[in-house]
Amino acid sequence: MNKLQQLKLVTTVVADTGEIEQIKLYHPQDATTNPSLILKAVQKPEYKHLVQEAMEWGAKKGIDRSSETYFTINRLLVNFGSEILKIIPGRISTEADARLSFNTDETVSESRQIIDFYKQKGIERDRVLIKIASTWEGIQAGKILEKEGIHCNMTLLFNYHQAIACAQAGVTLVSPFVGRIYDWYKKYKSREYSGKEDPGVQSVNRIYNYYRHLDIPTVVMGASFRNVGQIEELAGCDLLTISPSLMNDLQQDNSTLERCLSVESAKNQNVEPISVNEKDFRWHLNEDAMATEKLAEGIRSFSNDLNKLEGIIEDISSLA
Repeated sequence: MNKLQQLKLVTTVVADTGEIEQIKLYHPQDATTNPSLILKAVQKPEYKHLVQEAMEWGAKKGIDRSSETYFTINRLLVNFGSEILKIIPGRISTEADARLSFNTDETVSESRQIIDFYKQKGIERDRVLIKIASTWEGIQAGKILEKEGIHCNMTLLFNYHQAIACAQAGVTLVSPFVGRIYDWYKKYKSREYSGKEDPGVQSVNRIYNYYRHLDIPTVVMGASFRNVGQIEELAGCDLLTISPSLMNDLQQDNSTLERCLSVESAKNQNVEPISVNEKDFRWHLNEDAMATEKLAEGIRSFSNDLNKLEGIIEDISSLA
């Protein structure tokens, strides 16, 4: 078996892309999208019909939130998610508006709307994860939504205390960003990292061991990989979301893949339970320069790409 096949035996493989044709090639269990990935996809002619449907649908609806463009964007995200769900057996992660990352109530409202759009397409909430930035406000939104049966994927997670707060909130899944952690340390420490010394790999290891040692039901999905070495070091993690290019690299490699993470190994770790309140959360995040910078940068990036996506919709509308 190639390494991608071997990885699927110990980890749920998730496609990290908004491009439907790419997902078909690698047969992942789940898929994740975000505004940046959708922005790339909508500019390709093969997805024009998904954009058109969202625009036509939005034009027919009376709106009491923001603008017609805003309303249409959510429909567009659901259109992509719905098409992806036709070709994967598992779940799709769809991002709530990153511009609401510091507003619990608005994030909850936005997430309910996305779930309602999926329901209108005949897709039940068990097949959808709402992606929410792991701010304190976002985590509290996740806590509310989970109690309603709306499952959450807490994204832009860079810090141990973020992960603990997510576990306390009872969210379904967390996404530690391996590659972005690696990027920060590479830049600011002026050195390369590989194998088990990679700070991004170490972050996921620590979170995974905490959750599995303490029997916390929240699952860990390593995300944002820069190379196959990072993926290999996390073989055995609950889930890994991987870009098509890196899935291709794994598929071309027929050497043996060793499992690095397991519940058994986590049980043998020295792990102490920690309780995190809002004051603790904000202090530890503030003390972590990498996490503070990368969380803010990620929110800005997703927000900017949402603005660009809205601009594309508005340009098309003006030509109609």
